[in-house]
Amino acid sequence: MKKILFLTISLVFLLSSCATYDKAQTLNSHNNTTEVVLTKKNFKVIGKVEGKSEAKYFFGIADQPKKSLIAEAKANMLSNAKITGSSKAIINENVEIIYSAFAIFGTCRVTVSGYIVEFTE
Repeated sequence: MKKILFLTISLVFLLSSCATYDKAQTLNSHNNTTEVVLTKKNFKVIGKVEGKSEAKYFFGIADQPKKSLIAEAKANMLSNAKITGSSKAIINENVEIIYSAFAIFGTCRVTVSGYIVEFTE
C-alpha cells in the first residue's frame, strides 16, 4: 500500500508543471528617449505589433539572460513594425514575461507589444 501511494505521489509530482506571470514587467519601465504627445487628432492607429523571444532552462540555468530576451523581443517587434523612414511610431509598449517549468526543465517567454500610430500632419 505504501509503495502504491509513493508511486502515485511521485507520478503526480513528475507530471505536474507550473507557470508564473511576472506582471511587474508589464510596466513600461524601459526608458525610451522618444516622447510622443498625442493631444491633437493628427494621427491614426494602424494596428498592433509584437515581438517574441524564448529561453530554455535546465536545472534553473538559462541559455541567455532575461535582459537579452527583452532586447531580442523588442528588436523582433521593431523589425515587424517596419516603421523606419516613415511618420510612424510605436506607443503603449508592454513587456510580458511568462515562466513555465516541468520537473528540471523550464522556459521563459517574453513578448513585447505596442500599437503603431501614423501621423497625418
